[in-house]
Amino acid sequence: MPLSEARKRANAKYNAKAYEQMPVRVPKGKKAIIQNHAEQKGESLNSFINRAIDETMQRDTEDVQ
Repeated sequence: MPLSEARKRANAKYNAKAYEQMPVRVPKGKKAIIQNHAEQKGESLNSFINRAIDETMQRDTEDVQ
C-alpha cells in the first residue's frame, strides 16, 4: 500500500529533525559492490556504512590509547 501524502510529510519532518545527511562519493561500480556486501550481511546500505564508520572510529580510538 502506497504511503499517503500526510505520512510522507510526517516522515520527512521526522527525518529532518532526527538525521543529518552526508553524501558519499565512490567510483562508478563500487556502490553495487558495497551494496551487495551489505545485503550478504543482512544489512541495508545505510546501516552497513554506519557500522563501518563506528567500528573504524572505535578501532582508531583504541589505537591511540
